[in-house]
Amino acid sequence: YRIVDFVLSNFINSGIYSLYVLTQFKSQSLLQHLRDAWQFSNLLNSQFIIPVPAQMRKGDHWYKGTSDAIYQNIHLLELSRPEMVAVFGADHVYRMDISQMIAYYQEKDARGCVAALPIPIEHASEFGTMVVDEDFRILEFKEKVANPPEIPGRPGWTLASMGNYVFDTEVLIRELRRDASKADSHHDFGKNILPEMI
Repeated sequence: YRIVDFVLSNFINSGIYSLYVLTQFKSQSLLQHLRDAWQFSNLLNSQFIIPVPAQMRKGDHWYKGTSDAIYQNIHLLELSRPEMVAVFGADHVYRMDISQMIAYYQEKDARGCVAALPIPIEHASEFGTMVVDEDFRILEFKEKVANPPEIPGRPGWTLASMGNYVFDTEVLIRELRRDASKADSHHDFGKNILPEMI
């Protein structure tokens, strides 16, 4: 098993079967694992797990950050035009029903949605943290800060991003293009995309 199996299992168990897995460096063993462990039959074109190695489609550089990885593969979104896009990291071990996150995103008619957990404030410098209102609308998002805001009524705790997002496709495409045009950007969801969207 690989750590990527956790996020893939979460998607499959949530009824989501159209997945691109973006890879960058030394990806051969991961590509073989995806081929051997996650092969669907070819009966339905809408059910796939496709590995997408970095291809330098937008210049002479590999992925500069998390949002740049999606931006360099924006053609996949433009071709299929899904209603929404889920962007998840594959470096966490957790169990999640992603369909609940999508239902919440749709219920709120949001432009984007961030999966988050309360964590002890002493660990917050490792995560993006946020402030939300009583309806859980994000009011502030900061990436890996030393003194994050506490959750009201819960001293010593802050709300941390899991690095898992759902976006309206058109909004995501617009934000990726805007971010790509900024030379001073880190091209990162937590450092640039999310703070700019708020």
